[in-house]
Amino acid sequence: MDDRTTGLGRRVRQDDGRSILLMWLFAPLRFAYKLWFALIFWVSLAFLYPLFKLWLRHPRHFRKAFRLKRVWGQVLQWGGLFPQRVRFRAPLPAPPYIVISNHSSYIDIVQMFNLVPDYFLMMGKYELKRWPLFRMFFKDMDIAVDRTSRVGSAKAFRRAAAALDAGASIIMFPEGTIPYDVPRMKPFKDGAFRLAIEKQVPIVPVTFTNHWRLFGDPEDLLSRGHPGISRAIVHPPLPTAGLSESDLVDLRRRAFEVIQGPLLADEA
Repeated sequence: MDDRTTGLGRRVRQDDGRSILLMWLFAPLRFAYKLWFALIFWVSLAFLYPLFKLWLRHPRHFRKAFRLKRVWGQVLQWGGLFPQRVRFRAPLPAPPYIVISNHSSYIDIVQMFNLVPDYFLMMGKYELKRWPLFRMFFKDMDIAVDRTSRVGSAKAFRRAAAALDAGASIIMFPEGTIPYDVPRMKPFKDGAFRLAIEKQVPIVPVTFTNHWRLFGDPEDLLSRGHPGISRAIVHPPLPTAGLSESDLVDLRRRAFEVIQGPLLADEA
């Protein structure tokens, strides 16, 4: 999408100079906030680690681990000072379903657990299996996707298909990564839509409208970072009943436009 044709693109260019000035002006506060959140994250995870470790040993305890993740999500949102406000444009469907959203910040993952009450598995990048402590979730329960390997990627989607068959919902970020120029979105990959059509389950689009403002790259201590209200919009589900592979491109386009809509409206 051409910057010259979108209000979002115009705003990104106009704000470049101001953003640089504000970055340095508020650098000490951002640095302190990032350190505070890192402390909350790792201390709370270390405290909950024994229970997670116990319940992740066998699939029959995965739902207990999921409920504990939701407790942890509450700890992180209130400890991180970004309480969530959600606007439901339609209620969530009966599970199983696939939730997709824009991916503009690592707090997207945290807030998914505060937004979706039904049992779900998270699909994430393979690199998450290398994070200390955190990797235990992607060892057996959640699903790590190795996009550098066709075999590994196919295996991950077979696991996701089996989870849907068993009644679990799936959370996916179809951009595959956080874009460099957030809040603009990267093109969506096909995986979520192919899976939804194959299993004939609805797709629930979600827009996180301001996460990119609240929390930037955690490895960059001078990137955006401050307390604030985390805002999300849950859009009406996109049904897939009766759709086939030939409908994939249109389904992907509609989902992209639905999620992007509030971002464009906010920046118009």
